[in-house]
Amino acid sequence: MANVIFYILAIIVLACGFMVVTRKNAINAALYLVVAMAAIAGLFAQLGSLFIAALQVIVYAGAIIVLFLFVIMMLNLKRDEFGFDSRLFQRLFGLILGIIFIIQLILIVSRFRPGLPAQAIDPAMGNAAAMSKKLFMQYLYPFEIVSVLLLAALIGAVVMASKRKDR
Repeated sequence: MANVIFYILAIIVLACGFMVVTRKNAINAALYLVVAMAAIAGLFAQLGSLFIAALQVIVYAGAIIVLFLFVIMMLNLKRDEFGFDSRLFQRLFGLILGIIFIIQLILIVSRFRPGLPAQAIDPAMGNAAAMSKKLFMQYLYPFEIVSVLLLAALIGAVVMASKRKDR
């Protein structure tokens, strides 16, 4: 049963990830990203790491996606405001990244051996107390730097949106 749940969640993540990069409407893409993040949280929960699953839902599917939607709606870009036509560059860049992805996928599949035993996972990584101790003691400064960076991005979005309304 665990394998069936894993495959269902993996298919949801892959399908929603594909929908994120192929949607022209940014709000639709962000909503597909929410579903993908929730399915990733389900994968973490299935692995027994409930703390990471909760963080995935709270931080990524909650706060980050709300920030994305806030910026998308505040900027409200029109077709003529995009500037030069960058579709050729985007297609070339996408083709290069697609080739790199396919090469990596081939390398991963070619090294897969079904008979090998799984490696043990550190039991402290699924424990909320051990994880919070590492996060707020050992990685306190990077954690605070990321929060200031997100705050600066939010302020920048508000400033950019307010300059557009002044015109």
